Amino acid sequence: MERLPRDVVLDILSRLPVTTLAQSKSVCRSWQSIIQGSVLVDKHLSRMSEPKNDPCIIFQSPPPLLDHYYFVDFAAYSERHKRLKSFWVSTMHGKLVASSNGLLCFCSSSAIHICNPLTRDSVQLPKLSSDPAELGILGFGFSPTTKEYKVLDIIYQRQRLSSDSHLAPFQSKVQIFTLGDSQWRSLGMAPYQFIARQSQVTASGRLHWISQPGEDLMKDRIISFDLTAEQFQAVPLADHVTLNRRFFELVALRGHLCVAASNASCGLDIWVMKEYNVKESWVKEFIIGGYLPKELRSTNGRIPFFKPDFRVVCSFKDGKILLKLWRKDLVLYDPVHEKFEDPMFEGALQWHEMVVHVGSLVSI
Repeated sequence: MERLPRDVVLDILSRLPVTTLAQSKSVCRSWQSIIQGSVLVDKHLSRMSEPKNDPCIIFQSPPPLLDHYYFVDFAAYSERHKRLKSFWVSTMHGKLVASSNGLLCFCSSSAIHICNPLTRDSVQLPKLSSDPAELGILGFGFSPTTKEYKVLDIIYQRQRLSSDSHLAPFQSKVQIFTLGDSQWRSLGMAPYQFIARQSQVTASGRLHWISQPGEDLMKDRIISFDLTAEQFQAVPLADHVTLNRRFFELVALRGHLCVAASNASCGLDIWVMKEYNVKESWVKEFIIGGYLPKELRSTNGRIPFFKPDFRVVCSFKDGKILLKLWRKDLVLYDPVHEKFEDPMFEGALQWHEMVVHVGSLVSI
């Protein structure tokens, strides 16, 4: 390797799975210097973020071990059995909020943390002044234009009771924090109210949520926040997109914004926005049938497959889609052969939260 040009060495190392790259730091001091350098870190993160590469997945252990995590690097293993790597990060037992560009965001009742789970680097953000009666939604993302990580805090505060004793609507206030700054900035009021359950999805440099329905149940249901312009905007849905109004979820697959909606046959339709923010570019790309978890296949009982907390997790370069069932089971779906299979993990897996992650050695 020492005889190779530096550009060639950087190109070779940038193609390695992040777990292999982290282990390579111990080969010698020169490798450690190259691997920890910003040039390789940026080049590796950019390559691993490409849709053609498989992601990592991080699982957070259930209470009371919220600071204990499992890491699966799907790019590192081609075989069916995936190896679980256990690690510990001190985040004051915070809830796993989101992953973005190699970093994780955690939130507890007392603090918000940003950390890199592979390097163990972490930073605690300045505290927010929130009333216990307020309901909040956090967003975390990376602006590819400004190269900045940002945390968005949206607080809904119910107003006083109206004269007829009915509950008045929520008001909202929005604050944003740029990693590296010393304080939060106010963005005023949010024109939308997002659903309470987790629905954040990142695509095209924007955060996305599902909003509460108005009089027109499907109007302005998908809302984006541009991390560069720091503005909210409704994402258009084509007229031909048919969704179950009671349940649909957002997901990002291979870099595209998608909507997963339950259908009449107890299955799932996945609509893909082929060209971002172009209304007529929505295409129904997958139709997934029902599935019975392996522990119930020997029985004749029938259970509903799709529950409100079911979601599509991610897709892989071989075309398979990882699904999370309502019982927190995981299953792989092969859309080519229309078959399901159970992913096998080496080691016990019990988890409370999970997030799709691009592993990186980026420093905070």
